[in-house]
Amino acid sequence: MPAIDMSQPDAFWLALSVIAVALMWVPHILQLIAQEGLVTAIWDPTRETPHKAAWAVRARRAHGNAVENIAVFAPLALLVLATGNSSALTAAAGAVFFFARLVHFVSYTLAIPALRVIAFLVGWAATMTFALALF
Repeated sequence: MPAIDMSQPDAFWLALSVIAVALMWVPHILQLIAQEGLVTAIWDPTRETPHKAAWAVRARRAHGNAVENIAVFAPLALLVLATGNSSALTAAAGAVFFFARLVHFVSYTLAIPALRVIAFLVGWAATMTFALALF
């Protein structure tokens, strides 16, 4: 398999998307630490997270959804990069995916349902753009 050219816009947006998902846990964990204190918040990993703030529960769910979506997007983007099927369309789709997932996270956390669904569908369409680029 050829090496992936990290100067490709697709690679940039993939990396940025993965980094964003890797950081989405921070808000709800900081809220839990503020609510419970550091030691209590991290002491028992078997208990359910007892967030008292509804926004933090939604942020946790939004993060889980982002993880599920990056698990589909990332392999497709890597395959497009590895096969040399990158194009202006996949570069744009990578940017769209990144921003759609950010909008999804924020709208889910802030309980804006219509915007959340639209952002999800836009991100899904961007992912499907990568899938179609393989054929």
